[in-house]
Amino acid sequence: MSVINVPDVYIKNDSVYPDLFVYDFCMATDIVRTRVNLNMHMFSFLQVGKKHVHFAGTSVALNNKQSLLVKKGNHLWTEFIDINKEYNCKLLFFSDSKLLNFFNKYSIKIDVTSINLPCFIIENDKYINSFIDTLMSISYSEDGITNSLLEIKFEELLLYLIKKYNNDFIQYISSLISHKVSSFRNIVESHLNLSVEEIAFLCNMSLSTFKRCFRREYNTSPGKWLKERRLTKARELLQQGICAPSDVYLAVGYNSLPAFSTAFKNEFGINPKDIKQCNIV
Repeated sequence: MSVINVPDVYIKNDSVYPDLFVYDFCMATDIVRTRVNLNMHMFSFLQVGKKHVHFAGTSVALNNKQSLLVKKGNHLWTEFIDINKEYNCKLLFFSDSKLLNFFNKYSIKIDVTSINLPCFIIENDKYINSFIDTLMSISYSEDGITNSLLEIKFEELLLYLIKKYNNDFIQYISSLISHKVSSFRNIVESHLNLSVEEIAFLCNMSLSTFKRCFRREYNTSPGKWLKERRLTKARELLQQGICAPSDVYLAVGYNSLPAFSTAFKNEFGINPKDIKQCNIV
């Protein structure tokens, strides 16, 4: 699976790398788990469809009643069309320098105790929906007036979100500049349903480097450790009596129910569908 550099892939003029950039992303087929190297921070205003994003320490599912502010870095994106086979998402990218300029212009103190979260979920309201509509007519251009208008809209959005979310939002945008990195263990243990290659990508490591780091941390191979943890997690979910095997296998990283059932029986000596009838310790 190749890595897509964003927003580089959307910029037509390779000689110009803007500090603010708007892109209207549309598609007509599902795109499942794309490896994305995000080189700028990004607002994602989802209009039609659904989006699922894996970050270094967590993952989020987004619908068109929410928007997302995402910290730059390595992420995994999964995007789904709606029943009309449509997907539309307005993306607003911005650089560290634009954010620093905003802090300085409005005399906002950067919160040095900022939280280390990869994203901030925004609940859409009338203002956000109206803001998305105004972005429809603005795109990056070398025209100074257009770029000035986009900068005004960017500042307007940040000011509104500070008013809406108060210190929580200030803490988050402060963290975009602090560049803290999630711990290795936190990344690994937050993504049991991903492949070893995908977890290595989120750790910003080559596969060979990741495997060496993993063995130092866990004293075993990532494949063996992930298999044991996935099956243990599946057993816990099944013992709760809430989920069926058909609901569990994807959640713990298996691509098919038969493969999951075989692995589960080899590990615990019982079929997952029979777990309620037997107490496994």
